[in-house]
Amino acid sequence: MESGRVGVAPTVEALDSIVIGAGQAGLSTSFHLRRLGIGHVVLDANEGPGGAWQHRWDSLTMADVHGVADLPDAAAPGGSHDRASEVIACWFDDYEETHDLPVLRPVRVDSVTNDDGLLVVHSGSRTWTTRTLVNATGTWTHPFVPTYPGQRDFTGEQWHTVAYPGAEHFRGKRVVVVGGGASAVQLIGEIAPIANVTWVTRRPPVWSEEFSGREAIELVERRVREGRPPASVVSVTGLRLRPQEMAAARTGVYERRRAMFERIERDAVRWADGSVERADAILWATGFRPAVRHLAPLGLRSPQGGIALLPGTRDVQTSVTSALDPRVQLVGYGPSASTIGGNRAGRAAALAVRHHLAARP
Repeated sequence: MESGRVGVAPTVEALDSIVIGAGQAGLSTSFHLRRLGIGHVVLDANEGPGGAWQHRWDSLTMADVHGVADLPDAAAPGGSHDRASEVIACWFDDYEETHDLPVLRPVRVDSVTNDDGLLVVHSGSRTWTTRTLVNATGTWTHPFVPTYPGQRDFTGEQWHTVAYPGAEHFRGKRVVVVGGGASAVQLIGEIAPIANVTWVTRRPPVWSEEFSGREAIELVERRVREGRPPASVVSVTGLRLRPQEMAAARTGVYERRRAMFERIERDAVRWADGSVERADAILWATGFRPAVRHLAPLGLRSPQGGIALLPGTRDVQTSVTSALDPRVQLVGYGPSASTIGGNRAGRAAALAVRHHLAARP
């Protein structure tokens, strides 16, 4: 699709809608906007198709991912030992071309401002003007690393999941893995058989054999409806060991989990009781935050720190409309922050855009 591979020109007249981000939620939204006959463009910061998936670590295969939902009118690739970063990127590329989606890239959005009732999207010296906006930027570009005393003095390596170099990089090293989510469990599964791994978390991990996805989504939806930041769903769904993690489990690494250390030293981490664990590397599997800084000029955040969303239908994943500015829809945020949630939210966002445009004087 040529529009996604050549230079980008800003608009002169206002568009009916702009979608920011061409991941799963953004592509779903674009599909439904096109189906409804709503003129729009999709602005994507990446050089090529694939959304955040194209940046995932090489050892993550399609057999490892927690599930990729179908896109509208396109079945998801099946499980295999091929790299997820390559498979999903090819799938997205084909999808954009097959459905002639108006993706423009690379366009990194710096900010969105309000101008006499219209929204202005800024990218460097370029601007696009639109009547509505659908934000689909996900979280991958906003990794979170907590701050601890002595962190800057650590002489070893510090990595975040976003830049994970692969298990082989840690062979024979002493590695402290920080984080209580599924990514931490998965990365420990890769590293522990070939390295000395210490797992630390702020809270005891919640293990569960049953996946309570609906309860988790409803919890997140309630938080964003109240204007609070979205919470991790792991506290509700629980953690499970997959067959891929069994070799690590036999080392006892998951059972030896420790509470969070108090400070970081030059070559170690230290707990409040004075105990010390030497470390060559710290791997921060501490998650991500929604990438919504470019929306700051619109003043969408509530006093509680999150972006409040209006209730959708009985399906909580259709809660996408900003409570403070109904021109703005957020997909892949809060209750729709999953591949299947992004798809449902994409349709809901397109319908909300149509409703807003129809209601204009």
